[in-house]
Amino acid sequence: MSAPLVTAVAPGSPADRAGLRPGDELRALNGEAPRDIIRYQILVDDPDLEIDVSRGGLDLTIPVEKAAGEPLGVEVESAVFDAVRTCDNHCEFCFIHQLPPGMRSSLYQRDDDYRLSFLYGNFTTLTRFTELDLERVITERLSPLYVSIHATDPEVRTDLLRNRRGATSLRWLRALLDHGVQVHGQVVVCPGINDGAVLEDTLVGIADRYPELATVAVVPLGISRHGREGRLRPHTVAEAEATIDSIEAWQERFLAIVGRRLVYAADEYYLLAGRPFPAGESYEGFPLHEDGIGMARSFEREFAGEVETPIGPRAGFFQSIDGAPAAGYRAPRGQVTLRPRRTAPVAVLTGTYGAEILGPLMAERDDVRVLPVENRFFGGNIGVTGLLVSEDLQRVLADPPSGHRSLLPDVCLSGGRFLDGTSPEDLPRPVEVVATDGLSLRAALEPVAA
Repeated sequence: MSAPLVTAVAPGSPADRAGLRPGDELRALNGEAPRDIIRYQILVDDPDLEIDVSRGGLDLTIPVEKAAGEPLGVEVESAVFDAVRTCDNHCEFCFIHQLPPGMRSSLYQRDDDYRLSFLYGNFTTLTRFTELDLERVITERLSPLYVSIHATDPEVRTDLLRNRRGATSLRWLRALLDHGVQVHGQVVVCPGINDGAVLEDTLVGIADRYPELATVAVVPLGISRHGREGRLRPHTVAEAEATIDSIEAWQERFLAIVGRRLVYAADEYYLLAGRPFPAGESYEGFPLHEDGIGMARSFEREFAGEVETPIGPRAGFFQSIDGAPAAGYRAPRGQVTLRPRRTAPVAVLTGTYGAEILGPLMAERDDVRVLPVENRFFGGNIGVTGLLVSEDLQRVLADPPSGHRSLLPDVCLSGGRFLDGTSPEDLPRPVEVVATDGLSLRAALEPVAA
């Protein structure tokens, strides 16, 4: 197990006064070595700490005077100090199995760790969950969690996960709900496997056994050209329409049963079916924005100026944690690089799904072009903007109209780089990176003279 590594110390903080420095390894806090940032937070809330530190090969014990609950004043490098619990399922729809070779090694890591579910909103199948995990979740109130359901029929779920524990691991979902843990569920729909009658059975099972779930996201599987599973295929238009019909019917039932809609269909279904998105009120506060549910409608609201702040992902646990960087432990997307002169015509780069949303918003603007970028790098049915890479953007930018500004949504970037490891500086012409929300795009399109 590695120790938390200090990356920054706040001036004037208890840590600064005690002499802690960037580069220090925090071996123990009051005699306990924390396994992750969750336990770390509990320990640093105590008053008057003794911290065992490793510094340049020297072992030190540093006393820290502070009040109970007062921030220690350090940032540490990672969220999990012991090994991330890896996934032992073999889901045929897992997108990690469909990645091309040669990308960053971290992209190939499959986790099934309830701690990352709590910290980041990662989905866990609970197939590696234990009694000790349940005890910790309850004791430390690790809520909300995010659980991949996929099917409530034991045989179907086992088949989908390719793990015999898939048949029984939803017992942990029932236990979590029984102890008041808020849980968001997800169903990845695979045509011919867990759609149609199986999806209906899953929703019946949710209504019967797990009505306390906070939300259930129903999303289509993504298929890249690198996938090797022969029975997987994209949804047809008719299947997308049928899924929407089923979800909307169940929303009415859940409204009557539990007083809220509970289950939501991904925006992608509405795009595929060519149907208008539900009214904004139907999303009940947009809790599934990061899962691609309500994202289009919220973007429209932002762009129209109906809200004052972006409707986006929430920081969750990292809103209050002492020791977490402001942006959490996920790499920031990229530096916004809007240039002062904004009077030139604008080309907005986006994925094919994004183009369907942006096109109507720009219909009356003759100074803005929406440039859909086909994702040939991943291929398949991948149309989201967040998976665009330099290779595909280069093709679109190779022969652009002269005098145009090119805007690139920051959702394409992680730590300033695309998934293929390149950066915006590798593109054949300059692009301006803009935050991926309607308010930011609206501001970027406002003509401002030099």
